Amino acid sequence: MMLNNNFDDVLKQEVFQTLIRCVADLDLETYLVGGFVRDHLLGRGKAKDIDIVAVGSGIDLAKVVQQELPGANAIQIFKNYGTAMVQWRDITLEFVGARKESYSEESRNPIVKKGTLKDDQHRRDFTINALAVSLNPGEVGKLVDPFQGLNDLQEGVIKTPLDPDVTYSDDPLRMLRAIRFAAQLNFKIEDESRRSISKNRQRIDIISKERVVEELHKIMMCSKPSLGFLLLEQNGLLECIIPELIKLKGIEEIEGQKHKDNFYHTLEVVDNICENTDNLWLRWAALLHDIGKAPTKKFHPKIGWTFHAHEFIGSKMVYKLFKRLKMPLNEKMKYVQKLVMMSSRPIIIAEDIVTDAAVRRLVFDAGEILDDLITLCEADITTKNPARFNQYHNNFKIVRAKIKEVEERDRIRNFQPPVTGEMIMEFFNLRPCKEIGLIKEAIKEAILEGEIPNEYNAAFKLMIKKGGEIGLQPNEK
Repeated sequence: MMLNNNFDDVLKQEVFQTLIRCVADLDLETYLVGGFVRDHLLGRGKAKDIDIVAVGSGIDLAKVVQQELPGANAIQIFKNYGTAMVQWRDITLEFVGARKESYSEESRNPIVKKGTLKDDQHRRDFTINALAVSLNPGEVGKLVDPFQGLNDLQEGVIKTPLDPDVTYSDDPLRMLRAIRFAAQLNFKIEDESRRSISKNRQRIDIISKERVVEELHKIMMCSKPSLGFLLLEQNGLLECIIPELIKLKGIEEIEGQKHKDNFYHTLEVVDNICENTDNLWLRWAALLHDIGKAPTKKFHPKIGWTFHAHEFIGSKMVYKLFKRLKMPLNEKMKYVQKLVMMSSRPIIIAEDIVTDAAVRRLVFDAGEILDDLITLCEADITTKNPARFNQYHNNFKIVRAKIKEVEERDRIRNFQPPVTGEMIMEFFNLRPCKEIGLIKEAIKEAILEGEIPNEYNAAFKLMIKKGGEIGLQPNEK
């Protein structure tokens, strides 16, 4: 891998020139560290988040820089952590004083003391994040690399600066970060470090669910999330975090009949969907679309393996999983639930003759999630048989075309009945009662089945007819 070792050009930018000037004025030993340095070396685009370590008060440096950067937002100071943050245009500058840390076994919150640059680099999670670039007079742009992080970047290796057992036991979130970086950068986790993750996996329990989910989101937003989820599974962390996925693993055979390994199928679906969407919650739906298959799996001698109602059971499991991981129980969860619940509907239509009535019902039931549902179902095609693969995709093209045709003609998405409950009450001189619901349901069913068009006159006539059938009389007034 070719690395961009030259920092001269990037340090000519206004933000860095201001930093260099402030460092010289304060005579404060200061370095760029962490993700900015790593990503610049890898040539991974413009920096948005810049970490600065001062051997002394990072807060004092932040105050001066904030005054010197034209249009910078008000400084945010976090005294308990000895850090400060300055937002300037689309760049976030985070300042910290160099420190050394020690940990207790029950918490990932360290005991912090002032330290040197070397101390600060020792506390970093990985060698590739322990690289520092000097902002000091006479050595601006000099790379400080005590752990051969440059070599690990070159080789594509995730490795801890210290004994990995110490690094991961001190702060178990680093185990997830190792896997996340491996997935994001397509790097390999060093063997000793991988063994240590497996050994210390239970320590993940002391990490807040919010921090765990934050890392899972980042893995999910990789171009190929399966790399991360396979590492989570291989090192025992996935069983600690999302055991529902582990239960999908494996192939059973009875009387010569097998089912597919739904765990690996799921990861394939997630990778497939990532080619077509950056929607985090749609990616989560892909990850969870089959979790109901483990509790619903049964073998029947005459028909083989079945997973009846796995979509319904899976949608219920989504709520429990989100609640356990302290993920949002709002519209985002309901969106994932609905996608899981409906995940087989378009597939069933695509396997059969595509009727207008079936498409109308799909459009009506799916509503706003329809396009995402079709995208999920197309990603769910993982057959290795070329003929079947092409057939499924061609069928979905037909389904999409039929949806467009039906929508343009019948206006079913976000369906509102042409005849309202108030109209029915007024025409038949009714108070609220079950008969109103019966008439509205009959009109809705007639529209979905194509018996009447989705328009007022046809619906009004059917209202009068259905009202008469159940013994209602028009209001004589």
